Amino acid sequence: MAPNPATPNPATPSDAVLPDAAAPDTDTPPDAPAPDAPARALTRACIAAAALRVLARDGLAGLSMRKVAAEVGVKAASLYWHVRNKEELLDLLNDALVAGAEIPPRTGDWRAQYLEYGRRYRALLLATRDAARIVAGRLATGPHILAVLEDQLDRLRGAGFTDADAAMASYLLSAYVQGFVLQEQSPLSAAEAAGATRGEVARAAGEVFRTLPAETHPNLVALAADLTDPDMDARFEFGLHRLADGLATLLPTPRQTPGQEPR
Repeated sequence: MAPNPATPNPATPSDAVLPDAAAPDTDTPPDAPAPDAPARALTRACIAAAALRVLARDGLAGLSMRKVAAEVGVKAASLYWHVRNKEELLDLLNDALVAGAEIPPRTGDWRAQYLEYGRRYRALLLATRDAARIVAGRLATGPHILAVLEDQLDRLRGAGFTDADAAMASYLLSAYVQGFVLQEQSPLSAAEAAGATRGEVARAAGEVFRTLPAETHPNLVALAADLTDPDMDARFEFGLHRLADGLATLLPTPRQTPGQEPR
């Protein structure tokens, strides 16, 4: 959950403290009327909660300022007094997605905590339609994300990582989880988009691989089952553990005492 990247069951942020950056008059579209009483009573937390409802119903492609305004009962022009445009709305959603996120317990084992952060972030994104498309590549500066990031960096630095390595480790975790979930939330093929299950699509692909000519595609034939295994949890855990394995090599090796056997 690092900058230019960011637990399960994201809370609806109806009472969350979100970035307080209401647009000043100079940033309001020229044709936007002065807000009426309902529009003035809106909060960015209320807008974020409404946007999450629209997202769940219509997906990212169907998310619009007009639909969010209708969800909270105001005209679209009035919404611009609180959120300047759709990109700012996505920034708001980026932070709202982690409102109420549970921080993993401190166990003293950096690796176990790092793995748990990855698992919770994946669960968080999977719980919201198109969440990975919203957060991927978006600069994270909202208060909820910053709180998670501060905790994450504190643990990594406390484990002995250099400042640069701690920052990179946090970024890589976010990038890995976001990329993985982006694939999970995208159709595998036209068949899945048309209603087939992921398991059905994977089995069909496996059959294609198995029936290829072995003389030209020996590896695809031999690994057909492994390549098309639909167990996404196992795939995620494999990558997550390999990421932690690589980071572990960056930690300083404890100094050996005389007579101590090397590990």
